Formats: sequence, C-alpha cells, structure tokens
Amino acid sequence: MITRLDNVKLNITDSESKLLDIARKNLKADVKYFKILKKSLDARDKNNIRWVYSVEFSAHGAEEPCPQLEKLKTPPKVAVIGSGPSGLFCAVRLIEHGFAPVIIERGEPVEARAKTTQSFFCGGALNTNSNVQFGEGGAGTFSDGKLNTQTHDGLNRDVLKIFQRFGAPEEILYLNKPHIGSDKLFSVLQNIRKFITDNGGGYLFNTIFCGFTKKDGKIASVLLKNAVNGKESEMSADCVVAALGHSSRDTFEMLAQNGIAMEPRDFAVGVRIEHLAESISLAQYGKNFRLLPTADYKLVSHAHERTVFTFCMCPGGVVIPAASEEGGVVVNGMSLYARNGKNSNSALMVQMKKQDFGGGLFDGMNFQREIERRAYAYGGKNYKAPVQLYGDFANDRISSAFGEVEPTYAAGTEFAPLSEVLPKIATDALKAAIPDMDKRLKGFASPYAVLTGVETRFSSPVKILRGESGESITLNGFYPCGEGSGYSGGITSSAADGLATAEKIFKKFKNH
Repeated sequence: MITRLDNVKLNITDSESKLLDIARKNLKADVKYFKILKKSLDARDKNNIRWVYSVEFSAHGAEEPCPQLEKLKTPPKVAVIGSGPSGLFCAVRLIEHGFAPVIIERGEPVEARAKTTQSFFCGGALNTNSNVQFGEGGAGTFSDGKLNTQTHDGLNRDVLKIFQRFGAPEEILYLNKPHIGSDKLFSVLQNIRKFITDNGGGYLFNTIFCGFTKKDGKIASVLLKNAVNGKESEMSADCVVAALGHSSRDTFEMLAQNGIAMEPRDFAVGVRIEHLAESISLAQYGKNFRLLPTADYKLVSHAHERTVFTFCMCPGGVVIPAASEEGGVVVNGMSLYARNGKNSNSALMVQMKKQDFGGGLFDGMNFQREIERRAYAYGGKNYKAPVQLYGDFANDRISSAFGEVEPTYAAGTEFAPLSEVLPKIATDALKAAIPDMDKRLKGFASPYAVLTGVETRFSSPVKILRGESGESITLNGFYPCGEGSGYSGGITSSAADGLATAEKIFKKFKNH
C-alpha cells in the first residue's frame, strides 16, 4: 500500500531528508519506496517562507510501470521538418511506434551551433541558418529550458518524463516551475539524437526544406537544399511533419506559394527588462533571500488598453542576440541551470492586434521585421542592441550612462530612444504597465532598470490550418505542428503537440 501526504511543509533551512523522517513516523516502519510528487515555494509570508511538498511512500518496494507502445510492422516514410521541441518529441514518439523518421534541420547540431552562436555574440558574422532561432533544439535551446506551461494537455507529463529519461534533472518531475538550464539541455539533445539514430531514424543537418511534390492529392516527397554548398536534393516521404518554429519566415512564404492554407495571427512585441537579481530576490523573499534559489516573477498589467505581460523570465540570466535575418536586431533571454548570474531579465511584451499591422497573411511578419530593422539601425547597424534606462524611457530622454544595472547583451549596446523603435501603442503601453507592475513587485520600476530592444519572436505571426486528423486542410500527409504552426507556445506545449501529432500519424497508418 502506498501512502500519499500533501501540504507537507519544511523550513527553508531544513534538509529534504526530513521528509524521510516524516514518512518513517507515518509508517512506523522502514521506508522501502519514497517519491517526491510536487515541490513548490510558499513565499506569501516573507517572515515564514516554506517549501511545500506532496510525497508518497511505502514500506514495500514500488516501481512505476514502463508502458510499451504498439509498433507498426511496415511503417511509412516520415520527414520531420525542424528539430525544436515539437519535431524532436514527434520523432521520439514515432520511433517508439516503430517508425524511422528523418529530421530535416536547416541549422547545425548543438555542438557546432553553440560555437556558431558564441561567435556571433562576440561580433562575428550572423549565420542565417544556424543561430539562436535555428538549429538542433530550436529556440528553446538558448532560453533556459523552462518547462512550466499554462496548458493542461494530458501529454505534458509525458514530456517531462521523456526529458528526464534523456538526462534532465529528476527534479523537473516535481518542481512547480521546472527548468533544465541551457547548459544541461545540450547533453539532453545529444542523448535524444543518439536514441533516434540508434533506432533507425536519421538527421539531415544544414538542410533547408524548400518545397515538396504531390501525387494523387497527397504529399510524395520533400525538396531540399544544403545550407552550406547549395546542393539540391529530393527525398520521398509518405508524410511530412512541419515543426517549423516561429521564425521560419521564408518557409511560411514558400508554403503559401504552394497552396498550404494559412491565416495571420495576433502576437506581441516588446523589450527585455533587466534588474539586479538580488533586487528581485529581496523583493520576492525578503531578508532571507540568500537562503533560496534566485527569484522569478510573472506579472500582467491592464493599466493600458493593451495587455502587457512578462514572458520567459530568466532568473540570474543574460540577454542574448537572437537575430536570424541580416539587418535586424532581435533579443531573447537565457539562463543556465545554476541561475547565478548578476542580473535577472524577462521579456516585457505588449499585445499586438491585426489592426496594428493589417490583415494580409504576412503583414504581421513584415511588421515584426520592420521593428527589428529599426532596432538594427538605432543599434549602429552591427547587431548591437538599442537600450534605454527605464527612468529615461519614462521621461523621453536618451540615456547617457548606466546605473546599478549593466546590460548583459553580449554583442554590445547603444543608447537610443526606444519610442522610435517600437510602435507608439507599444511604448505607451509599456509606460503605463511598468509602474503598475511595480505595485506588485517593488523595484520593478527602478529608474536604473535596463530596457533592451527588441523582443519580436514571442510567437508565430501565422497559423497553418489543420483538421481533426492533424493534417493540413489543403494537403493530405502534411502535418503542421508546434509553435511555428500556431498550435503551441513554449517548450512543453510544443513538445506535447509533437507527441500528439505522432499519435495521429500512427493512428492513420495503423488503420490503413
């Protein structure tokens, strides 16, 4: 018999071994099986912050059964376009069902990709096919590997278990806000790659998906081009998973030209805001903040007609160059597993609507691009980012010197008026939201907080329409999937959509 206890509270100075003592006292016997089910921090009372656990235990051994998935004896050929979370997890699940998918990735393997991006961070040339947006692992590789999600997909738990199976810390299975850290994600991605290739799957890195052929109204092959030497090739495929990522602008255009049904989407644009990590932790936890992990936050403001919200908050992290097109500046946030950097940062996003950029299919995409090009121009046309202290931004002054917060953006910064970079409705909303957010997080509106522009890749500007079968409504065998296709947002929900897509492909061919 397994006993479960919820709402078990420990002081922040207590060792987790105390949980075993509680289990022994409850059982009045030795504990043979013990598992933490959930761990969260209750910081509502800063004078009495507690860790809160749910645990289960037994005087007898217990093992969680490992489910065996049904395999197809003669699986079809599947091409997976993109090796972000949705593409990788779709491929993993397909392998488990007996398929041998080939992943087509325009960027590099994570080892080479890390070197390429680091070179760009330090002033080297931008590789438009392998960067923070493109390459093994997708954009999530360089954003801390945050796995918390607002969705309640039944596959979310599977996502966490798969990450843990391939080397992520076991704590992701029970932390309230799990994260892997960009440094640990590298080895996880390598382990996933080994599993896929050891089981008959394959990878084509540095390979651009540039078209497809049809036969009898369904997909027949994919047209490819080597990103290094330009050599063109064709690969037969019975179905294609389009796990494109939110920045695959050229691919979106190609699909539209080839009759794939799509529609424009609303999205958000904004900046990264940086504070001292200690200031955020002090505001969140009070005097005992040094005894706790670096604090995070999540804020929403309705002080303006446009909702403003924080996103992809990186405790103890850095702001990174995330451009994927020449002549545009894009920023993102990243933190390592330890989250021990001097600053903390978050995207600070403003809701944009179609009325801001027009109703054409690619009007939103071009709107994003225009903002990025203005940021490039104001940054000095060398991928430096335009920055402004919040105090100066609020008072329409160009900053002249940094205060207590120095920017972490590695490619360099230039003081610039962000009101000239972002649309007016966005800057007006930010000016209303930041002091409003300060009411809930003291110090958020510090005049020394650094605003770095621009964050424009919050989500895909288009949605590739699909039916109940998971296939494009205009092409059988073509499966739009994940964030780039408009069906998820963030690592966990994208990976879950990849699993769901794999199950739909399995169901289709099982019944044929």
